[in-house]
Amino acid sequence: MARRSADSDTVPRSATGLRRSDRFLSGLQGTERVVLVSHVNPDPDALASMLGLAHLVEHRLTKPTLLTRDGLIGRAENKAMVDGLDLDLVPIEEVDWRPDDAIVMVDSQPNTGRHTFPEVLPIYAVLDHHDTPGDLDRVSFADIRATAGATSTVVTKYLIEQEVPVTEKVATALLYGIETEVTGYPREAGPADDDALLFLYPLADKDLIAQIRNARLPHSHFEVLLQALQSSFIYDRLIISWVDDLPQPEQAAEVVDFMIRFEKVDWAVCGGVCGDKLILSLRAAIEHASGGELLRQVVGKLGRAGGHERRAGGCIPLASTSRSAVDELQAELRRRFLKAFKIEDVRGQRLVPLREMLENLQS
Repeated sequence: MARRSADSDTVPRSATGLRRSDRFLSGLQGTERVVLVSHVNPDPDALASMLGLAHLVEHRLTKPTLLTRDGLIGRAENKAMVDGLDLDLVPIEEVDWRPDDAIVMVDSQPNTGRHTFPEVLPIYAVLDHHDTPGDLDRVSFADIRATAGATSTVVTKYLIEQEVPVTEKVATALLYGIETEVTGYPREAGPADDDALLFLYPLADKDLIAQIRNARLPHSHFEVLLQALQSSFIYDRLIISWVDDLPQPEQAAEVVDFMIRFEKVDWAVCGGVCGDKLILSLRAAIEHASGGELLRQVVGKLGRAGGHERRAGGCIPLASTSRSAVDELQAELRRRFLKAFKIEDVRGQRLVPLREMLENLQS
């Protein structure tokens, strides 16, 4: 099975003596073009991984590559990254698929519900650092490293192994891609991530990274944050926030990135309606949290979910977006979260008391 390639960093070579980067490139020898795909609403790690692998293929094999975009890029920092690095991304629905394409999926896995990539198309390779189980049976090459903090770390290792000169653009993307995945406390990073950061830092454009980190925020960011603050309830060490209207799916992650810093909680969850889906995002501030597994347990057959120890996300299709249907789903999810944390008897307390909300409206 393809998952046999998912070995740890302590076993750099296969029984044939080839490194994983060698095997990855070897399988591309007979192809005409390499198309790189990722999950829906690609984040910096996905974008950087695609760019880094394209650079590797173009330099070592002199083959054309195509970077794709599945869905919108809505988060302000992600937009700033695409604009600042001048990334040329082709919407997945506009790709002219060719029979001789080699398709490489990064930061995601087939049939996990995290992409709209046509399932009928064969995938040559999958590189990922999530423990979300995907369908890898028909994938020729897979490198799944749950011990890595970012897929960009794996790609950086490939570039180093192949002695490919790393340009400022590629280094900047990979550095920021890793940073976004290992941020927060406790850090979700290992020695491989730190080695990659040390390698990339001297090569990257630090001014551009600072510009991306401090991207200007749209009005909707504050509207979503206000909704979340007004709807947040604390259950023991868990805070749950609901947003009726998410303009962009990534804004659920922005909410939990903000809420997890509250000193009285160890877990933050946000659920928001975006189109005909309920988007879920989860953060944890403790070690060995198993956040991805917990969110998969909570979501169950309602939708799809997965992630890392302390960062996870999910999506639930909505049969109806009526207020009553959404309220019913929120109540069910709340019940499941409380059960998962074994705090079913805990009564929720508003983060912002209702009296204060009313006083603020009248002032």
